[in-house]
Amino acid sequence: MFGYIAPDNPYLFKKDEVLYKALYCGLCKSIGAGCGQTARTALTYDMAFCSALVHNIRGEDVKIKKERCAIHWFKRRPVAAVDDTTIAVGCVNTALAYFKLCDDKADGDKRGILRHLYKKGYKKTLERNPRIAEIIARQTEEQAALEKAGCAITEQAAEPTAVMMRELSRVLLAEYSNSDTDKLFYALGKWVYLADALDDYDKDVKKGRYNVLYNAYGGECRMRTVETGGNELKFIFDYLFAEMRQSLSAIKFYFNHDLTDNIILRGIPLKTRSLFYGCNGKKCAQGTVRKGSLNEQKES
Repeated sequence: MFGYIAPDNPYLFKKDEVLYKALYCGLCKSIGAGCGQTARTALTYDMAFCSALVHNIRGEDVKIKKERCAIHWFKRRPVAAVDDTTIAVGCVNTALAYFKLCDDKADGDKRGILRHLYKKGYKKTLERNPRIAEIIARQTEEQAALEKAGCAITEQAAEPTAVMMRELSRVLLAEYSNSDTDKLFYALGKWVYLADALDDYDKDVKKGRYNVLYNAYGGECRMRTVETGGNELKFIFDYLFAEMRQSLSAIKFYFNHDLTDNIILRGIPLKTRSLFYGCNGKKCAQGTVRKGSLNEQKES
């Protein structure tokens, strides 16, 4: 998960905004504690969302206190306390960042050279949570094999990322894992892969890199691909939204889950419409995209 999972801010309660930022800052400190200071630079809000989800399902209350940090030293900010769960989520974040940059290097992307920044953090992940490192390494290898073979089947190409998220959720949730959490994390993983393929489409085509949507639909640009394969892609995304909604309703949460509901039920569909139609979040939220858009929210 790299920068695609976000809330629908106009519908985010202030209390949840504070919690989200506190989880982000707490995860930053947890990465430093578990994987080293350099690894903190790979932090994303996606993992803050994951931290919120895992803590709530596990029934672990998040303790927040005001602290300073190196960047915001002049003012104390709400920060979630470091615990075993945030350490584990931080290890996931670090390993994902490392393998993403290794993949960029294999694709000839200049960013790949940055993988060396996270190599030490990945080694610490390997020592602290070998199961997490093994899952990410194995599914990344599966993903690379499919891409090398030129897979043109959209859902097949997204399978390794979906399976990876499902297996990681089992590690993070431990005894709280069940078939409903499996389905939720599996759908989230598949959505992330396809969202990334949409987002990177034009860049991948220009640089001659693998993109399953190009292999499947052959459009010279993202918008042409949306035109030619739009109905099929809509069906896939709408199915994933339905799976997330159904799983979410069946999962037992121990605390208020307004934050994760906002992100899963509103933020993810909003981001999808933005990627699908090239509109910005404000326009999408106001319903100015064409009719039949993906899981469009209708206000009463």
